[in-house]
Amino acid sequence: MEGGVVIADTSAFRDCFSLAWKNPYVLRLAFSAGIGGLLFGYDTGVISGALLYIRDDFKSVDRKTVLQESIVSMAVAGAIIGAAVGGWLNDRFGRKKALLCADFLFFLGAVIMATAPSPFPLIIGRIFVGFGVGMASMTAPLYISEASPAKIRGALVSTNGFLITGGQFLSYLINLAFTQVPGTWRWMLGVAGIPALLQFFLMLYLPESPRWLYRKGREEEAIAILRKIYSAEDVEKEIQDLQDSIDQEMKEVGNSEKNIFKLWKTKTVRRGLIAGVGLQVFQQFVGINTVMYYSPTIVQLAGYASNQTALLLSLVTSGLNAFGSIVSIYFIDRTGRKKLLIISLIGVIFSLAVLTGVFHETTTHSPIVKPATDLVFRNQTCPDYTSAADVASWDCMKCLKATHPDCGFCSSAADKLQPGVCLVSNDEVKGLCRKGSSEWYTRGCPSKYGWLALIGLALYIIFFSPGMGTVPWIVNSEIYPLRFRGVCGGIAATANWISNLIVAQSFLTLTQSIGTDWTFLLFGVLSVVALFFVIICVPETKGLPIEEVEKMLEMRTLQFKFWENNKSGPDEKKQPQV
Repeated sequence: MEGGVVIADTSAFRDCFSLAWKNPYVLRLAFSAGIGGLLFGYDTGVISGALLYIRDDFKSVDRKTVLQESIVSMAVAGAIIGAAVGGWLNDRFGRKKALLCADFLFFLGAVIMATAPSPFPLIIGRIFVGFGVGMASMTAPLYISEASPAKIRGALVSTNGFLITGGQFLSYLINLAFTQVPGTWRWMLGVAGIPALLQFFLMLYLPESPRWLYRKGREEEAIAILRKIYSAEDVEKEIQDLQDSIDQEMKEVGNSEKNIFKLWKTKTVRRGLIAGVGLQVFQQFVGINTVMYYSPTIVQLAGYASNQTALLLSLVTSGLNAFGSIVSIYFIDRTGRKKLLIISLIGVIFSLAVLTGVFHETTTHSPIVKPATDLVFRNQTCPDYTSAADVASWDCMKCLKATHPDCGFCSSAADKLQPGVCLVSNDEVKGLCRKGSSEWYTRGCPSKYGWLALIGLALYIIFFSPGMGTVPWIVNSEIYPLRFRGVCGGIAATANWISNLIVAQSFLTLTQSIGTDWTFLLFGVLSVVALFFVIICVPETKGLPIEEVEKMLEMRTLQFKFWENNKSGPDEKKQPQV
């Protein structure tokens, strides 16, 4: 599917590997464009670790969760605009120029973030990076699809999805590498400019998409590129197929423009949009990007105080996410879309239940606070604790909620689960606490259940990635009538980014206002709703041509349990249940 997720079978992957020495030109095209996916993954993943150190450098960010959420989510807001502008840029100026523009925005955003003297320029840099992410997210797979031989197109486009998750994994490695380097987060965010420059110069020497050139009437240029991509015996057939495809596409675009305001009134389109947009919304509302954007923060909330430890443990979740994208390629055409979604959501619900239970225990059974007896800490005791009438009821969690001024918990040097002291949170006190072999906590409390939280996060990614992580994009590439595919796919993608923004902008606020345990419980409830939505509203599209999907949607009516058949007359052939 043009611009969508293409799943390749194993023979396509074998052909792809053999192509490495038969026609390396094609791989050069695919992997040069695929750097856009790598940048997409890196810039959405790197902020999770960088945020730990940004909070240390900018106290206003540490105190205000809205600033933390803005630094994370403004890239998503920029991606919404970037995707919308990228669609127009792709059609008007071509795929190559759109990728060059995305690289420029990536590089500009990286420079602004790396040199930011305050939180506001940092947010501006994140917006520019978001513009690049939005453009790259739709342009890179589109360019690869249009510049690949049909037989291995699926394998090559699938590599873009792998490079996205690979980019997220790389971001965690880079974060870990710079934890001891002066400037920490500036290097983490700034290093993204290097692959952006690399892709920019590689793309300068690569051709435009032959499909776009053919569509714009530049047939000779398109044919010259196709002769480099295809073997001599295949190229003539591909040229003819391309001509037929363009002719048909032009007719369908014309029909789509005439009927764009009738989308919702068209039964098949309406049912397709309910399923497609719903899947994209639920993909975000089950909480995936709280894990990808805030994974180190979640690890710290589970009781691991060290930034380095949080980053190292978060590396596991990122690696599992990359592995899950490979697993999906293997299973999607064997188990079917709907079954994979149901298995995925059941696993996600179980994982969120584990996380809810762990964080409930962590928050309700944190170490108690004792009066500071050490002369070093006596004048640094948290004022709220000193003035409280019920000091006997104070525990670590209550200490961390103190705000006049912000306070932190210094654990017992002998055993972090034993009573500790509640002190004013500043760099001097933090250093004194750690000097005495104690741990300093400001975002979570010591807990004996922290390892269970890591298991819960790992299970979440293992179940989410192969199903809810990839299937919504695949279903959206299959479920719409061909003439409305572009319009409906754009609506669904926009719904995904907007839902992503809502989740990213609200997660930390929710953890502060209702607690981490109730936040994960909320995601669990939404996952249950998503499970029923899949059972009721999402048909199985495995192995069905576009025309058959349209017929299936036309014949079925939405019922409480499943997509069921309309009542058939005695002479009508009953459609099989999906």
